[in-house]
Amino acid sequence: MKKLLLITLILSGTLAASAQSMAGKPRKKYAFPKKDEESTYVLNVTKNTDEEAEVDACVTRVAYLPYVDLLAQINELKRINSWADTTYQRRLTQLPAGGQLTVTMYRRGSKNADPSYLSLLAKNKAGEELLNLPELPAGQGRFWNRDLYMSKRVIPFVKVAGEQDVSLTINDAKTKQNFEYIIKAQ
Repeated sequence: MKKLLLITLILSGTLAASAQSMAGKPRKKYAFPKKDEESTYVLNVTKNTDEEAEVDACVTRVAYLPYVDLLAQINELKRINSWADTTYQRRLTQLPAGGQLTVTMYRRGSKNADPSYLSLLAKNKAGEELLNLPELPAGQGRFWNRDLYMSKRVIPFVKVAGEQDVSLTINDAKTKQNFEYIIKAQ
C-alpha cells in the first residue's frame, strides 16, 4: 500500500512538473531563410507552412508592402476609378511613409484567433529597436476553412534609411511561440 502511494505521488509530481514546463513547443527553423510565396519582401526564418496548420492549427503570416508599391497601387486605383483630386489626396496622405505590414493569423477556434495575443518586435542589423507593439488591436477571427479561423491586421511600418534587412519577431502569448521573419525594408 505504501509503495502504491509513493508511486502515485511520484507520478503526479512528475506530471505536474512536465505540465508546467510545456510552455510551448519552439518553432522549427529553416537552414537558410526561405522566400515567402505571398510577399516578395519577406523571408521566413521559422517554418510556418500550411502543412503545419493541418497539424497544430497555428500559422502566422506576414506581408510587407513598401511605400513605392503602395503609391503605385493608389495611382492605379485613381486611373481605374477616375477619382476626384480630393479622394486621391486623402488616400495619398493616409499612406504610411515606411510602408505597411499585414499580419495574418490562422488558429483553431475564433477566440484563439484574437490578434491581441500577438506582439511584434522589429530590429535592424545593429540591434536597434525600430518597432515594438506589445499587442495588436483585439478582435475575434472569422471562419476560414474546416476548423480554422483567420484574423488580419494592417500595421503602418516605420521608415528606414535606404534598403536594409529588418528582423521581425512575432510572439504569440497564447501558444507561447515565436515566429521570425526577415523584412527587406525600403
